Amino acid sequence: MANNKKSKKKIIIFSIIGGVIIILTLVVILGSKREPVYTVQTEKVQMRNITQVVTATGKIYPEVQVVITPEVSGEIIALPVREGNKVKKGDLLLKIKPDIYLALRDRTTAELTSARANLARSASEYKRGTELFSKGLISNADLEQVNTTYEMAKANYDQAEAVLKQSNENLAKTTIYSPMDGTVSQLKVELGERVLGTSQFQGTTVMTVADLSRMEARVDVGENDIILISVGDTARIEVDAFQDRKLNGVVYEIGNSAKTKGFGTQEEVTNFEVKIRILDKDVTLRPGMSMTATIETETRNNVIAVPIQSVTTRSSDKSKDKEKKESPDESDEMAASDSRIKQKTEKVREVVFVVENNVAKAIDVKRGISDDSYTEVTSGLDEKKEVVSGSYKAINRELEDGVKVKVDNVKKKTKGTESK
Repeated sequence: MANNKKSKKKIIIFSIIGGVIIILTLVVILGSKREPVYTVQTEKVQMRNITQVVTATGKIYPEVQVVITPEVSGEIIALPVREGNKVKKGDLLLKIKPDIYLALRDRTTAELTSARANLARSASEYKRGTELFSKGLISNADLEQVNTTYEMAKANYDQAEAVLKQSNENLAKTTIYSPMDGTVSQLKVELGERVLGTSQFQGTTVMTVADLSRMEARVDVGENDIILISVGDTARIEVDAFQDRKLNGVVYEIGNSAKTKGFGTQEEVTNFEVKIRILDKDVTLRPGMSMTATIETETRNNVIAVPIQSVTTRSSDKSKDKEKKESPDESDEMAASDSRIKQKTEKVREVVFVVENNVAKAIDVKRGISDDSYTEVTSGLDEKKEVVSGSYKAINRELEDGVKVKVDNVKKKTKGTESK
């Protein structure tokens, strides 16, 4: 009897355990078939003014500057300027010891005097020979010899004259004058130093004279953005040293040749140099200051606009979207990267999502220009709609036509309050 009671207890216990397992299995199966509900934030479509901008960093430079490099070598015996001094065109900048060039000039002067005398003698002999030949007193060979001597004397004189001219030029180059009105923005030598200069190659850089009243910003712009910029575009310039002020500028030159960094590597970057003339004259800027330029490339007024993150892409092949949606969870940054890759590798359509009766609905749209926060919608949307504006992951990967959503704009307002 005791054994029968124990057997019955075991049967009851195992039956209970089996029932619990069956119930849990059913709960899991039924729960997995339950349609997910995504929490989103929304924002009403509005008419806005959109200004498309390109932002780039760079340095401040003088618009006009001249790098001074001597064309002759020697010791600096006069240096009347210091860095920061203002100079006028024609002011003495430096003088190189001229002794060797004076000696060379004197020697070539003597050589020219000798060549001149020799030419005069040869010319007289050639004239006399011509007269004798006309009278038949010398042969044709004698006349040719006299003519050759005269031509050689004339060539020697021309050469001596050219050497003297070069000697005078080299002597003049020992004294360097300012080529323009400006400021000595950089001085690299001291009195008594020796400098190297040649007429064929660039010599020692001794100083830079710049017009600091006309400054410009030079920025490197990526190849995807350079096509948006035009000469005459307005720019707002933030110099790191003047954080409380934005300077006004205008694009006046766009580089035609690319500047490539990291060529042949994964970090290869192709940029183009853009020069921006700074219009504000009441601020003292120095060459080399760091700055950031925001170039306004286009403005459109009173257009339909939505938050820039509201416009996303979906593949024309819905099965691909389903595969991506079922992939493991990822961050918003990874989702954004996937979106960019998808646009390049797949045939996609641009959409925004609206919420109707707690259900997401995709609307095909066409985008225009964008600023930092909003993008223009040129077709597919009217002002009465309210579009999904967050989260980025939900917009980019999770939402599809007909999925259930829950609007929670309290979260968005809380974030806005915290940012203030």
